[in-house]
Amino acid sequence: MRKSVGLLLASGLIATPLAVSGQATAATTTATATTGAATSAQAKPYSSFKISLKHTKRTKRGGKITYYLKAKNLGPHYADYYWIGGEVPKGVVPTLRWGAAKGTKCTWEGRWFWCWGKYRLEKGATDWLNFQVTLKKGTKGIAKARLGIIAYDVPLGAENIDKEELERIGIKGYTWLKTAKTTIVTPPRRPTKTWTPPPVVQEYNPPASHEESNKKKDT
Repeated sequence: MRKSVGLLLASGLIATPLAVSGQATAATTTATATTGAATSAQAKPYSSFKISLKHTKRTKRGGKITYYLKAKNLGPHYADYYWIGGEVPKGVVPTLRWGAAKGTKCTWEGRWFWCWGKYRLEKGATDWLNFQVTLKKGTKGIAKARLGIIAYDVPLGAENIDKEELERIGIKGYTWLKTAKTTIVTPPRRPTKTWTPPPVVQEYNPPASHEESNKKKDT
């Protein structure tokens, strides 16, 4: 179930709306983004999350961006149907490197990169994901990512239902996403003494097995 829903998320078959930083946004398999007012009127999720996100603030054209993502389960219950990751920037090469807790698996389709672990996350526990993308040389301006958690309140006995049944019964999901913006610096044709290049981003080097390719190659 964790893998199948992860693939649905990545392929866009389950809605993944924006969330206000630090606040849960509710969605179902057929819903679009909701407002904060609408969210407050709905039932609270089984588990809420606190998102911590660090990332590269400035990089050169064709350079790298590294993201360090942590998600703490604030409860009130454990979480066993959640995914960590989110939307990567536009204009990146279709291969990235990632690191996470032992047993974690990932999938990347389109701009959605999601990972899931083998075990449930107890209240008070923290999950983490680090990954690095490489910009295409023609990408300019601001590289924007939206990263965090999507979690589903899957009722007991519904662990192995398929996509059609998920859509029919409208299983409720919540997202906690933070926006990370990176400035892509283009060097001047004739650098002056006042020109300050962006700091070099060290290459992230997890095990070779932690290399993920975008299955759609449409970034």
